[in-house]
Amino acid sequence: MRPDERRERIVAMVLERERVSVDALADALDASRETIRRDLAELDGQGRLRKLHGGATLPGPSLYEPDREGPFQARLAENAAAKRAIARAAVGLFRPGDTLFVDTGTTTLLFAEELSRARGLTVITNSAAIAALASRGEDAQAFLLGGEYRDGGAECLGAMAIDQIRRFHAVHAVLTVGAVHDAGVLDYDAREAEIARAMVAQARAVTVLADASKFDRNAPFVVAPLEAVSRIVTDAVPAGPIADALVAAGVEVVAARAAGAS
Repeated sequence: MRPDERRERIVAMVLERERVSVDALADALDASRETIRRDLAELDGQGRLRKLHGGATLPGPSLYEPDREGPFQARLAENAAAKRAIARAAVGLFRPGDTLFVDTGTTTLLFAEELSRARGLTVITNSAAIAALASRGEDAQAFLLGGEYRDGGAECLGAMAIDQIRRFHAVHAVLTVGAVHDAGVLDYDAREAEIARAMVAQARAVTVLADASKFDRNAPFVVAPLEAVSRIVTDAVPAGPIADALVAAGVEVVAARAAGAS
């Protein structure tokens, strides 16, 4: 197995299990413990995972407690391959010099990992983990919005964060949402929806990152009508009424391909 293939397998295992030991990785990949440790050090440096004594966990240096279970950590493992494919496809849509609002979410966290290997982007975010990753890109800038800190998602929320969003203007807002419905893009968290709405208001174009499970789902809080969305990056092109609604609203659908897909 080539080193790049082995490292992709390591990342996939960490995303699936949230925390993996060196011994488990070495056994699964038929590699020496020392080789795995070198791989983990390289991947940690790239921001793709967090190296621990004896293993690795999800990315975000000291921002997520590795022994603590919670909704955000659980969501990171849901549809992980699809979210990774979406993140990789999305990063190619932006060019050096672009300014991006990026909100807090599991797919945008993976997107930020990809941004750490991009060049010349400016990121404005309410997520401490996303700011840390995005700032690692070549010629990158990252602005972390302040406000009331919520530990579960390592994010800032509330009036202070919204006031700071209004001081910026970005080319793009890159958002994750809870649902994509003919009523618009929606979320389950009222305070996160407020942040996303403020970002939409201060951006020229809106890109939504949503795996196929989000289509035709409903949620209580409106982020934006479909007409306000420029494009949706997803792992599977939707069909039926939601597809018709996206066409009618002029939303471009960008289909990501998972690694190994033909």
